[in-house]
Amino acid sequence: MDPHVKHYCGIFGIYGTPESATLTTLGLHALQHRGEESCGVATGDGKKIRVHTGMGHVSDVFIDPAILEQMPGHLAIGHNRYSTTGSDNIKNAQPFVAECRDTHLAISHNGNLTNTRELRTSMQASGAIFQTTTDSELILHLIARSSQEEMVDRISDALRQVQGAYSLVLCTEDKLFAARDPYGFRPLCLGQLGDAWVVTSESCALDIIAARYIRDIEPGELVVINANGLRTYMLCESQRHAFCIFEYIYFSRPDSIIFGDNVDKTRRRLGRQLAIEHPTNADIVISVPDSSNTAALGYANEANLKLEIGLIRNHYVGRTFISPRQRDAKVRLKYNPVRGVLKGKRVVVIEDSIVRGTTLRHLVRMIREAGATQIHIRISCPPIVAPCFYGIDFQTENELIANKKTVEKIREHLGVDSLGYLSLEGMLRVAPNAANQYCTACFNKEYPIQIETEVGKLMLEK
Repeated sequence: MDPHVKHYCGIFGIYGTPESATLTTLGLHALQHRGEESCGVATGDGKKIRVHTGMGHVSDVFIDPAILEQMPGHLAIGHNRYSTTGSDNIKNAQPFVAECRDTHLAISHNGNLTNTRELRTSMQASGAIFQTTTDSELILHLIARSSQEEMVDRISDALRQVQGAYSLVLCTEDKLFAARDPYGFRPLCLGQLGDAWVVTSESCALDIIAARYIRDIEPGELVVINANGLRTYMLCESQRHAFCIFEYIYFSRPDSIIFGDNVDKTRRRLGRQLAIEHPTNADIVISVPDSSNTAALGYANEANLKLEIGLIRNHYVGRTFISPRQRDAKVRLKYNPVRGVLKGKRVVVIEDSIVRGTTLRHLVRMIREAGATQIHIRISCPPIVAPCFYGIDFQTENELIANKKTVEKIREHLGVDSLGYLSLEGMLRVAPNAANQYCTACFNKEYPIQIETEVGKLMLEK
């Protein structure tokens, strides 16, 4: 439905409660925005791992209460998945489960490895058989092949061989593991619910089960949770951090804490900085709901303009029979203008980003038809000019409108009176961590990790 940026996955793990399966599905409900194509839960009861996966939303896959009743266990991991076009396949739904010598191991992965082709080619040459087209399966193979005796050492051995972005939750029949890559591309946090430990992509999944946020899993950290409690290991010292700043701009829920700070506060700062850099004479400010709502608040407050609800989003639109060519019909299914708000007004429209420009162009037409006299688009991040290879679904330069057009040409393409992007310097100035702790490759082509040759064409689906 939405040609906007897509994130790859949301993950959740819990140890120490007989309600592990139910609590994991609740956590996945809170993380539904991170992946809507498939989901799954794996539980461990000390003797056996049980897994259930399916296509669609959590409420679809776990609609029958009997499913969770048949998944006992004091620990569980879960996964919401978003895939690239063409990889909508149940075989890629996670968690994956594999037999590893004396035990079984389940894995849920958020991120993208950057040495996938090298590892896969090498393992296939030595006889490995892959069941899926995901890089997550590579990690399972590496763990299974490790000569180490203890599972924590096998996982450490495997993760030292991979490169790129990964936040992971894994489990055996009686242990829970969590790990984050040394750069910290993707968020991962630790919480507590009574005596139970929880690991999840975002803190909003802690809130839904009334768990308490403790801290982030550190970049390069491996956490092991079992009957003896929690232990932590450092896989390697992190040379630098490369937090994905798009988590603040778009992906994460505004009620989450990621990278040590509140998403809502950061988005408000982005909006205020955008108003400082690109003021305009206007009557009202509106957002493109929902990810731009908070930035619009910041812009309106700084600009001393009235914030209005000018677009209503239909949250119940899923896949549709309408063909991809009928983009205008798709946009009208998802958004509707509030004519009484827009008619006769000079409107500032806040959007978090422009990737291809397709949806925004149709929205502009709808706002014009609703009677707006002027439309000024303001974007709460810099122009996206380069692909991402660490877990975001824009993988080629050709699909990025800012790679092919100047800001003025984009303005003409959208058909608006003015267009302003937040500067890279301004964005980093108001971000909560030091500027050098973020990955900004999609804005300036400065990639923190070397990418395989033609990786954009050869990357496997997540």
